[in-house]
Amino acid sequence: MMGSAQPATRASPDAVAAPARLEGAALWALAALLLCHSFIVTRDRLTWILEVCWIVAALPTLAVFWRRLPLSRLLCWLLTLHALVLIHGGAYTYSEAPAGFWLKEAFDCARNPWDRVGHFFQGFVPAILTRELLLRFSPLQRGKLLVCVILSICLAFAAFFELLEWWAALALEEDANAFLALQGDPWDTQWDMFLCLIGAVSALLLLSRAHDRQLGV
Repeated sequence: MMGSAQPATRASPDAVAAPARLEGAALWALAALLLCHSFIVTRDRLTWILEVCWIVAALPTLAVFWRRLPLSRLLCWLLTLHALVLIHGGAYTYSEAPAGFWLKEAFDCARNPWDRVGHFFQGFVPAILTRELLLRFSPLQRGKLLVCVILSICLAFAAFFELLEWWAALALEEDANAFLALQGDPWDTQWDMFLCLIGAVSALLLLSRAHDRQLGV
């Protein structure tokens, strides 16, 4: 369980179940190819840069440090999935994302919900990323303290992202509308942070045991 007491076992770098070399390369290549495709099809290059800058930074970082810092197979798949969500939003803007319009029709939503999906993943995937880094490189062990730290970090990042959106709005004025993706919702900021929290809690509840097995703890 997410907060149950666990024996104090540290994650060993040698015990981490990383993806096979071909599998890891395929995931990296998939994200890179779709990123390039999104750059070609997007009509709003400024919004594209703001939305996918995290992926642009992450792909070369992973390539450079992979041998010294291989990530678990679970985390690699989650990072790829998160990248696809961001790339889709960056290519079309979140308020015009085709997948969001499908969800809007399927679930009778009042607006395109792709930005809601993005903020859910903003908590879901970073929760596992944070958990892996803390278990491997910090004194923290599994238990309630680890859960509290992870959720605090995810919420702090969500708050920082909202500040980034505010600064972008101040700097770019009307050009930032697509990046903000408010769609007329005065509670958009609160929804974003709430969904990030829900995503982080969901990840810890659903994936902690599988993550432990891949970390060898």
